[in-house]
Amino acid sequence: MSHYNEGLFPFNLTKAEEERARVLHEDSIIIDLLFQGPLSPRVIPENVSSKLKELCDPYKDDPIVYSGMPSKLLRQMVARGELAAFKEEWYQSGITAGNRELELTSPESIIISMAEVQQQFDSVDWLVKALTADDIRNAKSQHLKAGIITAQNTVGLGENLELLEALNAFGLRVLQLTYNQQDYVGSGCAVNPDKGITDFGIQLIERLNKYGIVVDTGHCGKQTTLDACKYSKAPVIASHTGVKAIFNHMRCKSDEEIQAIAATGGVIGVFAMPWFIHEDPNDTTINHVLNHIDYNINLVGIDHVGIGTDWPMSDVTWSLVYFKEQIAPRLGFAKGNGPSTETIIGLEKYSYFINFTRGLMARGYSDEDIRKVIGGNWLRVFEAVWK
Repeated sequence: MSHYNEGLFPFNLTKAEEERARVLHEDSIIIDLLFQGPLSPRVIPENVSSKLKELCDPYKDDPIVYSGMPSKLLRQMVARGELAAFKEEWYQSGITAGNRELELTSPESIIISMAEVQQQFDSVDWLVKALTADDIRNAKSQHLKAGIITAQNTVGLGENLELLEALNAFGLRVLQLTYNQQDYVGSGCAVNPDKGITDFGIQLIERLNKYGIVVDTGHCGKQTTLDACKYSKAPVIASHTGVKAIFNHMRCKSDEEIQAIAATGGVIGVFAMPWFIHEDPNDTTINHVLNHIDYNINLVGIDHVGIGTDWPMSDVTWSLVYFKEQIAPRLGFAKGNGPSTETIIGLEKYSYFINFTRGLMARGYSDEDIRKVIGGNWLRVFEAVWK
């Protein structure tokens, strides 16, 4: 099993099943559609973490800047080739394609994040920008990795739909309509009452369909999600969510939403965030994540379920603690309920991603069905939507 020996969750597979899982994982196209990695606090050396704190401390009076600076500095280190773990973790994970996220919270953030994302593609010769589904297939066949450009916010667009054309030309292929709060497009999952999609939101969805950008409802409220499914003429997704019937959290979707997304031909991506899928974030395992995957499959079928982990972050521990205490409440999370240092047992690092394949195998899924969940279903949506 080579590097896969580390971090194997105890699913009690036979030796033959372990070999089958290894081969299947290595041969499959695997897509994580909320891929915050491949770095994580556990693979960032302590001396690097300490150095980052030194560099960031002068900015402590500005919480937003201070919180975001470590990950920004890490991206710069990656671009300069100073963090070998970036390539090592990605390749050991087996993930073929993961998203590279743009920040669309303001006009300035759009420009800065476009530059940072492009710098990553320009400086890493084994990472290609995925503009078509074939780009992902070709990356797999050439032993490369593919980055899918996505965004989780539309606030920075204002009501200027022309900006979408430029973002699409840059490579934007997935756009989440809202992020927790109310915006020009609709209501996020933290908004009560959820007023659904606005008139402008309907126009935005029409433009997304025109450009071949996938409509994402991950952080949307219930009515906004249902409206998105109603108005979109292309498959709608939730890139990273959970099942409300299992764990009643604002970030999880109701059965009605899950069924509406599937009815468009879309996919529900299950996340790996301990606070949002199980009552005890300190004792949340990969099996709890698989429970959400199972539920979705039983509700809407094997063709409509994928993975969008959203955790762990490419960040350092001290920064994550600060984020939970100071920043998360500003984003609509209840006090103490934002992302922090806890991780899924069995997915503490991205190099443990094979536990998804092993866990699905342990639950009796066929090789064909496992391929769909770990990447094939996302690829089908991309094929249908991307122009």
